[in-house]
Amino acid sequence: MTAAPTVRTLSAAEHVEFVRRQSSVSFLQTPAWAQVKPEWRAESIGWERGGEVVGAALVLYRQLPKVRRYLAYLPEGPVIDWSAEDLGEWLAPMAAHLKQQGAFGVRMGPPVVTRRWSAQQVKDGVADESVRRLDDVAPAERSAEGARVVAQLHELGWRPQAVEGGFAAGQPQYNFQVPLEGLDEDAVLQAMNQQWRRNIRKADKAGVEVTTASAGAEDLKAFHDLYVHTAERDHFTPRPLSYFRVMLDALSAEDPERIRLWFAHHEGDLVASTISIRVGTHAWYSYGASSSEKREVQGSNAVQWAMMRDALAAGAEVYDLRGITDTLDPDDPHVGLIRFKAGTGGEAVEYAGEWDLPLNRALYKAFDTYMKRRG
Repeated sequence: MTAAPTVRTLSAAEHVEFVRRQSSVSFLQTPAWAQVKPEWRAESIGWERGGEVVGAALVLYRQLPKVRRYLAYLPEGPVIDWSAEDLGEWLAPMAAHLKQQGAFGVRMGPPVVTRRWSAQQVKDGVADESVRRLDDVAPAERSAEGARVVAQLHELGWRPQAVEGGFAAGQPQYNFQVPLEGLDEDAVLQAMNQQWRRNIRKADKAGVEVTTASAGAEDLKAFHDLYVHTAERDHFTPRPLSYFRVMLDALSAEDPERIRLWFAHHEGDLVASTISIRVGTHAWYSYGASSSEKREVQGSNAVQWAMMRDALAAGAEVYDLRGITDTLDPDDPHVGLIRFKAGTGGEAVEYAGEWDLPLNRALYKAFDTYMKRRG
């Protein structure tokens, strides 16, 4: 019988080495991400069995006001064997360790897929008047492992969290991804819808040039200026320039291939700019910006296609366009983003979502009330 793993604090070097041995780990679970979130206390923890680190997590601790107790948050983690028959062997020692560190509760986001829908199903759902959400469409795939994980978490006393609201809304439960494994550029291009292929050709014919940059101060400011312009146009609150400086410096220091800044220019004008991230075989489109001028040259499609080709060349198996809502209502303002992402020919992917384990029920309830009041 295999011994249950034990949990201890890891050094950053141990954590980085573990990440390097994995096929895929969320960038939110790399030790460098702690530097991007300086308002949180951070700790790397590891599961050890027979002297070998067999699991790891980045834990971010948010303090309860006026009390030296914390919510321990593991965004898109931990990185453990989620196929294990007894998840309690992994999660119980983690909870005990975090409680010793002063945690009154734990919040985690298992990187476990529960359902998938094809791009065609998403498109048909938007066109069908009787369909309002992804839940109204039978999925192309239901994950048996995902169902097992959800059932075990319920049995172990973990509580599923709402996708919206609560703790800063957490990480998205629904993402849109393009599978790349075993495909070449032609196959990925052919999977896209006609509009996407036409826009890529249009950008090429118009002379749009896509480049990557060293992310020096001038490059980053050019991205950020366009990003702020996009935020004003699309009515969202932009992150400050300093946030992106820290993110680029921290992730690049951990791995020079981890993060890249992309630019699409047309006749010298910046028409689109993005940030991509890659850990192992998983590549993400993380942030994007586009000009309100020269929309007809399709800079956004051009830069996305360049990032996909780069991911393919690097051996990535997934190109991840990150979060979507679960709405398929054509009158919902979010549906435009889903249409854009579905044009890539990928798939909508539902994860198990975020789960809480109260360790001190009174403090957990007080924190929950505090966060809801903050809105």
